[in-house]
Amino acid sequence: MRWEFGRRSTNVEDRRGTRLSAPVVGGGIGAVILSLVVALLGGDPSVIWEQGQAPSDRPYSQSPQTQRSAGDDRMADFVSVVLADTEDTWRSLFQQRGQTYAEPTLVLYSDAVESACGFARSAVGPFYCPSDQKLYIDLSFYEDLKTRHQAPGDFAQAYVIAHEVGHHVQNLMGISNRVQALQRQADKVEANQLSVRQELQADCFAGIWAHHAERSRQVLETGDVEEALNAASSIGDDRLQSQARGYVTPESFTHGSSAQRVRWFKRGIETGDPAQCNTFAVKNL
Repeated sequence: MRWEFGRRSTNVEDRRGTRLSAPVVGGGIGAVILSLVVALLGGDPSVIWEQGQAPSDRPYSQSPQTQRSAGDDRMADFVSVVLADTEDTWRSLFQQRGQTYAEPTLVLYSDAVESACGFARSAVGPFYCPSDQKLYIDLSFYEDLKTRHQAPGDFAQAYVIAHEVGHHVQNLMGISNRVQALQRQADKVEANQLSVRQELQADCFAGIWAHHAERSRQVLETGDVEEALNAASSIGDDRLQSQARGYVTPESFTHGSSAQRVRWFKRGIETGDPAQCNTFAVKNL
């Protein structure tokens, strides 16, 4: 991915080095992994998602800033460029709709973080909190993406950010509130299905960004799209469940299967049209 000469976003908040005294789990792209571990240990994985919904007033304390490697600083620079590129893409698309795009803030943290959605450990992976309109990421997740999930590459890393920005777009469009309202009236299986549709739409929105970033700024290099597709496939519910316990239970999916995640990302990158990302209007995902 050609990113080094891209614009840097001013909406990055660096909290790396901050230590929290009593962190709990928040929701995000990696939370499904931890929920599987809880289920294997006989616990209720829904607790992981519930803890990320309400703000917490637990105290936190700051520790001295940890020494960072050149690689960490380069990765922070990279996510700033990707965030700026999503800003340019969605600002233009919202303007075409006669609307103003409110840019989210990306928070870099280490180990644990406090958000308006509660405390979260880095084990949950990157996540978006609609209450404060911020994206949260511990950069160590990218090492997990490369080694544990076998999804290396800078464009795979960019896809993760674009997916969380997709949740921000859903929030601005009122989609997130409508989904939550429907989930409160649904049983667990139906609520999970709504979550799957919401996640797949965020994948599609990530593809929308990639489409316009390439058309406007020629950011893609050979193999980049394959990197993103591999990342989408690597974090499908079916693949993660199979790796964790040897079998899958589709009714418990909350993010979508590998094939579904790849399909909707491809739809976004091929069409560039947000209207083609209405996962709630189709029968077969």
